[in-house]
Amino acid sequence: MANVTATHPRRPWAAPAASDPVEATLRLPGSKSLTARALVLSAVADAPGTLRHPLRARDTELMAGGLRAMGAQVSIVDNERWLVRPDTLRGPAHVDVGLSGTVMRFVPPVAGLAEGTVTFDGDPQARVRPLGPLVEALRSLGVRIDAAAGGGLPLTVRGTGRVTGGEVTIDASASSQFVSGLLLSAARFERGVVVRHEGPPVPSAPHLRMTVQMLRAAGAVVDDSVPDVWVVEPGRLAGREWEIEPDLSGAVPFFAAALVTGGSVTLPDWPRDSLQPVDTLRSLLERMGGKVTIGPDGLTVRGTGVLHGLDADLSEVSELTPVLAALAALADSPSRLFGVAHIRGHETDRLAALARELTAVGAEVTEAPDGLEIRPRPLRGGTFGTYADHRMAHAAAVIGLAVPGITVDDVACTSKTMPEFPALWSTMVSGGSGHR
Repeated sequence: MANVTATHPRRPWAAPAASDPVEATLRLPGSKSLTARALVLSAVADAPGTLRHPLRARDTELMAGGLRAMGAQVSIVDNERWLVRPDTLRGPAHVDVGLSGTVMRFVPPVAGLAEGTVTFDGDPQARVRPLGPLVEALRSLGVRIDAAAGGGLPLTVRGTGRVTGGEVTIDASASSQFVSGLLLSAARFERGVVVRHEGPPVPSAPHLRMTVQMLRAAGAVVDDSVPDVWVVEPGRLAGREWEIEPDLSGAVPFFAAALVTGGSVTLPDWPRDSLQPVDTLRSLLERMGGKVTIGPDGLTVRGTGVLHGLDADLSEVSELTPVLAALAALADSPSRLFGVAHIRGHETDRLAALARELTAVGAEVTEAPDGLEIRPRPLRGGTFGTYADHRMAHAAAVIGLAVPGITVDDVACTSKTMPEFPALWSTMVSGGSGHR
């Protein structure tokens, strides 16, 4: 399985091994998922909006750039505050999606509202990421859209300044982002939207709940009371201030370090009413031997000196799979991670990539259609391939804590969601604290 050519200079990195338990308080960047949704909702609102503590990384800068290309004014005042002033959406415009699922799935519905032609393309691997169900759904809602063979990138949306909307049935089993993309712009559709999912279960359900909660916070009328049916009424969206939580998926490798080393990692300023799946993460880490608390100091994960294997359905938190697989390779008993067939269509085929790279450093891994079985074995150093996938780099860093000689073949891919990752990680392992 060859690495996909990335758009950044490749940067090998020696993952630091931990000689002592890590003890760190880390101020991490904002949530990618919340930042992306807040940008789209602000761009289609009736008044300006503000994002506080957003994530500034490749994915979110591409999202801002795509919206900006269509006429929305996105001003980065500083890293802690972005201003979005909605304006008439228009083409011609081009949107570079990079390797971002959120950009390639959230922005085409916005482009349907633009007057003029909007084209989309991205990194080579982006052209094989699933997109067809969203394209077909947009066509049935009245959007003129041309796609490559197979329904993917490159795309051309021929906007008329309006989208009829209405009812649509979609198979969103490959990505919850198909549904979220439709819902985020739907209040601006003339008839709103009724989205019905038919097919295997939709993965990453917490992200759909996040979409619905943020739509309601912006003033949309949303009904999700019927399973697999989402209704957004046509109406106005309010411009508002969005407080972006720290990124939970980005925090997981740091929390994993506490388990691996028997240390403690705290993420301060964590909201008690989080929009992210904190309870699910707490359960998983505690089953593996960690202790998770939320208090005045923030969200803290402590290692207990043991690291157990895990039998878990990760369908709701599939982004955690690479780091949990790395923990499983270091555990004291076998693990079975399942329910994540859809991550074969993420930045890379994550299941195949994890099986290959964990096996290369000595683990015994069996690849299943929807997951992995991992039997811990003595691990050895070596080069860990990332496949232009930030989560693979995170997994390699976790392995490197306990296995000297792990080299990440391209740590620059972490710029997708956390450009600060290598520096934050090295500071944590060496005994310092990171800063937002």
